[in-house]
Amino acid sequence: MFHKGWSSFRLSHEYFLHENSSIYFQQLDLTLKSDHDEPCSKGVLLIKGMRAVGRPVFFSSFPERAKRKTPMVSRMPDSMKVKDIGEFGLIGRIASALPPLPSHVVVGVGDDVAVLDGLNGDYLLATVDAQVEGVHFRLETTTPYDLGKKVVAINVSDVAAMGGAPLWALVSLILPAGTQVEFVDELYRGMGEEIQRSGGSIVGGNVSKGHSSVAIDFCLLGSVPKDRVLLRRGAEKGDMIMVTGTLGDSRAGLELLIQDHLDVSRENRARVLERHLTPRPRLREGQKLAQLKKVTAMLDVSDGLLGDLQHLCDASGVGAEIHLEKVPVSAACEEVARAAGADPLMWALTGGEDYELLFTVPAHCVEEVQRALFASTGTLCHPVGVVGAGEDGIQLKDKNGKILSPSHGAKGWDHFGSF
Repeated sequence: MFHKGWSSFRLSHEYFLHENSSIYFQQLDLTLKSDHDEPCSKGVLLIKGMRAVGRPVFFSSFPERAKRKTPMVSRMPDSMKVKDIGEFGLIGRIASALPPLPSHVVVGVGDDVAVLDGLNGDYLLATVDAQVEGVHFRLETTTPYDLGKKVVAINVSDVAAMGGAPLWALVSLILPAGTQVEFVDELYRGMGEEIQRSGGSIVGGNVSKGHSSVAIDFCLLGSVPKDRVLLRRGAEKGDMIMVTGTLGDSRAGLELLIQDHLDVSRENRARVLERHLTPRPRLREGQKLAQLKKVTAMLDVSDGLLGDLQHLCDASGVGAEIHLEKVPVSAACEEVARAAGADPLMWALTGGEDYELLFTVPAHCVEEVQRALFASTGTLCHPVGVVGAGEDGIQLKDKNGKILSPSHGAKGWDHFGSF
């Protein structure tokens, strides 16, 4: 609310300005002036002719004669917008502005999950994700029950990608006043079932009034043994890049929500809609991979294979080569793509929200990991490429061995960019 880090406290209907308080009120668009028409400093305030020097001042309303100024935000340079630097550029900028992290923070800003050294023998995992109406979902195409399940699942997926287990969750819910109570009942029924299925519990939260749209902010805490935590950094040149399940199904489900008239078999329609509306996080798979202690780096596929692989490469300081013919695409995704006149491979590379696990292992461990994961969970995992040198970036190789570069905006999901 205030410029220069000053403070304010509201007491009943009065405002308290400490002698070290800011004289700039961004929300109220107010600047208090001194006798010389200069911004007040050193605790000198002029309020309706009353001078307050070096002491707190109470007043019931702000002086009507106080000179108004343009809000601080509008006086900031407008040469750069959030959309110009994108979601991950913004995150990097935020991280660089924060003070240094204390020693008990193992992983902080920049990863999907913070890793904190605060439990006996285990790391504490902390993640948060917001789902906003009109950005992440439309109430016309999902039920509150399914929405509740998905809100939980995408956070559990982040914990799964660390090899961890969910513990406790907090939910911040923003609702227009006209929202039906039954909507909230069904939303929490879905969240309750999904968090219980993962072994965690919702232990609290917050409710606030919104103006026109629903927003759910879900914070999840989990734990992982210190000797099993998996990070997105650690991949080495020569490691094989692997992924669980199939990619592109969620994007195919989204296409059916956009074009529900597409001629697709009932079975395949149901499959891709389920993958999009109620994804299943690979929790058991993540824990098994951590237990094997063969994985060198891992994260989940939420922004698309290429986007998330770029995160892994950046964190590990490596490059990557993807073999396009090995990228796993389901028959259901292919059918929807054909009906929509789209490329299923592009959906697999950039579609996002598949919540599969993307990880790297030494080349000699591939078959061992495949066998162990399938035996334990029934889930297949597929080698899709190889880790290369950092200066190579990400390259795509077709079945003829031709090296391609990601094109046509194939970068993955970015909240403030395009893909």
